[in-house]
Amino acid sequence: MAECRCCRADRTEETDHTGQTDQTKRETEKDRRLAALLEKYREERGALIPLLQGAQEIYGYLPGAAMERIARTLRLPAAQVYGVATFYAQFHFTPRGRHVIRVCLGTACHVRGGARIFEALRRQLGVEDGGTTADLRYTLESVACIGACGLAPVIMIDDDTHGRLTPESLPGILARYE
Repeated sequence: MAECRCCRADRTEETDHTGQTDQTKRETEKDRRLAALLEKYREERGALIPLLQGAQEIYGYLPGAAMERIARTLRLPAAQVYGVATFYAQFHFTPRGRHVIRVCLGTACHVRGGARIFEALRRQLGVEDGGTTADLRYTLESVACIGACGLAPVIMIDDDTHGRLTPESLPGILARYE
């Protein structure tokens, strides 16, 4: 008796007996969550920003297809939805890392070596400013000021502040976010 495609020992990705991969199931679940969110705000034009925020929370960024679904639901031109999304810095159009690293390059951090910290992280992660690692673990961003000048140089990883850094201290800090 022949095995179904998903039961072969030599398979390279996990599938169930319907032939769906784990990735496909995750996308389907995200699409269901977006559909539920859209239903909640159906045709409420004032709900554009909450819908964009919700879609970004679901996907980790704003895919074009999600913005198109939002436009159809709210009966708005897609260009208007895109225009609002691009206006606000909080919205992202490419996948972001699970952990966002913000490196302060403000005056106090600059004077105390913030650029060296940024360069060390850039080299260690292998990404440029605004880039995300291939494994989607980290996104690296430079910012004008974090507001913790007394701890300069400073980075934030998600909501955690790390100060008085040296390039040598970075691997140990990143290891906490593996």
